[in-house]
Amino acid sequence: MRITLVSLHPAPSPQAIPLANAFLKGFAAQTSLEVELVEFFTDDVPHVCAERVAEGLPTAIGFSLYLWNRAACLAIADDVRRRLPEALIFAGGPEVTADPHGILDGSALDLVIVGEGEYPFNVLCKRLANNQTLEDIPGILIKGAATPFLPAPPLVDLDAIPSPYLGGILDCDHYPGVLWQLSRGCGFTCDFCFDSRGQHGVRRFSLERIESELRHFAQSRVSQVFVLDSTFNQDLKRAKAILRLIKKIAPGIHFHFEVRSEFIDPELARLFAQITCSLQIGLQSSDSRVLQGVGRSFRTEDFVGRIDHLNRSGATFGFDLIYGLPDDTLTGFRRSLDFALSLYPNHLDIFPLAVLPGTALADRSDAIGLNHLPRPPYTLLSSPTFPADAMTAAQRLATACDIFYTRGRAVAWFNEVAKALKMFPSVFLHRFSEWLLTERGSQIDESDLDEQEVWQLQRGFLNSMFSGPTLKRYLPVVLDLVDYHYHYAAALLSPLERSRGRIPDKGRLLQSTLRLAGSVRLAKFNYEILEILDAGIPDIRRLTNALVPVGSFAAIYSSHNGVCTESLAKPYFHLLERLDGRSRADAIAAGLGLQPDDAGNFLLFALDEGIVLRN
Repeated sequence: MRITLVSLHPAPSPQAIPLANAFLKGFAAQTSLEVELVEFFTDDVPHVCAERVAEGLPTAIGFSLYLWNRAACLAIADDVRRRLPEALIFAGGPEVTADPHGILDGSALDLVIVGEGEYPFNVLCKRLANNQTLEDIPGILIKGAATPFLPAPPLVDLDAIPSPYLGGILDCDHYPGVLWQLSRGCGFTCDFCFDSRGQHGVRRFSLERIESELRHFAQSRVSQVFVLDSTFNQDLKRAKAILRLIKKIAPGIHFHFEVRSEFIDPELARLFAQITCSLQIGLQSSDSRVLQGVGRSFRTEDFVGRIDHLNRSGATFGFDLIYGLPDDTLTGFRRSLDFALSLYPNHLDIFPLAVLPGTALADRSDAIGLNHLPRPPYTLLSSPTFPADAMTAAQRLATACDIFYTRGRAVAWFNEVAKALKMFPSVFLHRFSEWLLTERGSQIDESDLDEQEVWQLQRGFLNSMFSGPTLKRYLPVVLDLVDYHYHYAAALLSPLERSRGRIPDKGRLLQSTLRLAGSVRLAKFNYEILEILDAGIPDIRRLTNALVPVGSFAAIYSSHNGVCTESLAKPYFHLLERLDGRSRADAIAAGLGLQPDDAGNFLLFALDEGIVLRN
């Protein structure tokens, strides 16, 4: 007897991992049923997915439903029902828990698992194996059942759920990243969020299990880990202990955390900065009145101080913002955007309000006039304070910010450029949005752009903004900053390459064919780029007045110590440009009029630094 559990991911990504179904399989391992995990993507053809599911003739098929895959999963379930009319078809997951009757009614499903799934699924497996009735199982709602629904009690000991990583259910080598659950539940009650609905509080996996999984990730050479905790740092002592474990056991893995600002202190900020990680902080709005209306509190001075700990430590962080919150306005959203950008986040994720089923906000949405989509993604269309045209304007601002600031990696210079133009950040982004509309049309999406296109859009817009007679003198500094940080980011994200073997003597090196390492970016600048970098905060007007535009050439490259910038004399810059992996280095140097001794010394340095590689 076989049960097939289906995971439908939104797109191939490091987060496309069937963790929820793997937990179910591990917890049901004590039964005699075979549990199979099957994975698809939402753009896969439903009948092809259904054919794959049905070919093994499973006794039961379960779907893990989320906001993004509800329609696709139900379409596959309909097709499976036609192929296997006697099979038991069920679903679970956040979307089911939020709207169990809405999903069950009119679908091909026989039942749904509401809430935490391990216990009900385990009982379901045992009943199926023993050919027993499925009624009266806590946590399971059966279509047309005469017995009332009983909620399942939450598991007290999360360690009772076998680790899908340590147990071999999920092979880390099969995925570019892993999802890591350290706890369940949420200690907060935000009205727009479903995490804490039904049960308040947090249950946690033991530190012993966490350490074992962490060692497994390190041994498996996992590249990145997405921590699923709603608030990783709510238990500050525990969070610090986990960060110390990461630093000790898995310093080479990139971690993603969701954190709350009120639990950030200087020590935690330093611990975050000592590992490779990025933090996401749910700001949502900077208006305390708006946030109070959805069950959140906000103190501006405290928030600014906590974020300052992160900036001082060098930790990488970003904010979430929501537009369309009850009683918020387009003007209020713009103020929140200005506030967020003033704190130098590495990135901003901006979303329209989603009125999710089962949340406190959904319960009162009609009463307060929230007009929203009735099906996923449940997006707000309009409200008394945020009409439809304001939602459109906010969406364009969000797109502009996503392209220019986040995708453009503009954190280091954005505020100074806006200041030089004497504009609020939101006004600057509004102008960019209008320019973008003229240049690329209304259908532009950041996902359609590669990094170089984003960079060229930044340069094009800034050229137009600094074209006036009083502003054009600042443009060369501005473009140097934009260009440098584009090349810096490209070098940072490139894999590190090094030549193997011993470094040859100067003569042999000149006779070699050399090429640039993959991370190396060669760039020309209007000013001496090291003078701009040494100036600290890039005050555009001050730099323009203080520096002389002598021009410079640089190699920007990744090394074991991070990204390095080497300012080069023009002949050596052109020497690097012409290394093609086919021509001998001495012939290239001679063509540039370089003395063999000078060229050899430079290439020895470049080889040692990992700027060039031998074929």
